[in-house]
Amino acid sequence: MTTQRATLIGSTTILMWSALALLTVLAGEIPPLQMTAISFTLATVMGVVMLQRSADGWQTLRQVPKRVWLLGVYGLFGYHLFYFIALGNAPVVEANLLNYLWPLLMVLFSALLPDEPLRWFHLVGVGLGFAGAGLLVLGLDGGLEIAADYWWGYTAALICAFIWSSYSVASRQVGLIPTTAVGGFCAATAVLAWVAHLLFETFVMPQGIQWVALFLLGLGPVGGAFFTWDVGMKRGNIKLLGTLAYAAPLFSTLLLIGVGLADLTWRVAVACVLIICAAVVSSGQARPRPWRRMGIRSEK
Repeated sequence: MTTQRATLIGSTTILMWSALALLTVLAGEIPPLQMTAISFTLATVMGVVMLQRSADGWQTLRQVPKRVWLLGVYGLFGYHLFYFIALGNAPVVEANLLNYLWPLLMVLFSALLPDEPLRWFHLVGVGLGFAGAGLLVLGLDGGLEIAADYWWGYTAALICAFIWSSYSVASRQVGLIPTTAVGGFCAATAVLAWVAHLLFETFVMPQGIQWVALFLLGLGPVGGAFFTWDVGMKRGNIKLLGTLAYAAPLFSTLLLIGVGLADLTWRVAVACVLIICAAVVSSGQARPRPWRRMGIRSEK
């Protein structure tokens, strides 16, 4: 698989994540851990289908080292666990803004990988993306207030950012593990989510549109997205995907505007420009100068 194709597959994850807010609204009062458990259960079913259609079948999971299993559970379950802790112990706006540090951290961490140099345009691109995402997040209530009373929620949000960025970059280091193994990680996460739900929440029976929303969550943003993200992390342009990730809150806001659940404001317009500029800048490549391509040395 070429880098370009893997990057394209990975970028579809961002489109799926864009539907998370709308589908969460449609899911209504379903408790967050229950929502996670159901979504990952559906993702597990998707993984089972992929395993059965793969050449090695179930043998794939038997060949996955324990450290990779730990990495998968650390990324999928660990992120969602601390995300809910963050939302439960800090204002949503501030918690989300801190959580959106993960693409920036991912780009920085990727410099530790072999043959992944960090260039100036990567930093500028991801900085513009964070500015655009921050503008959108702050636009939810028009302000930002970091209060010491919410230190645990802020800490949990920062842990979220660290977990997802480090998991994403570490996935590159286990690139020989087939993406079908993600189905096993989803299964382990589903089991842990069900246990956490039964311990800390009361089960709510979904009704009507809620079932549709939960199905689509498992099919996309809290399920299928992890398979496509794995492809992008293992074989795609990891720095470009990190910058493009900031388009998720933008597309999410545009989707909410499209269905009448949000308003089009100047913040959205400016954020759109910033994130587009971020993608353009971050996609730049350090191409050799014309005289170097022709074997001519510069006199400067």
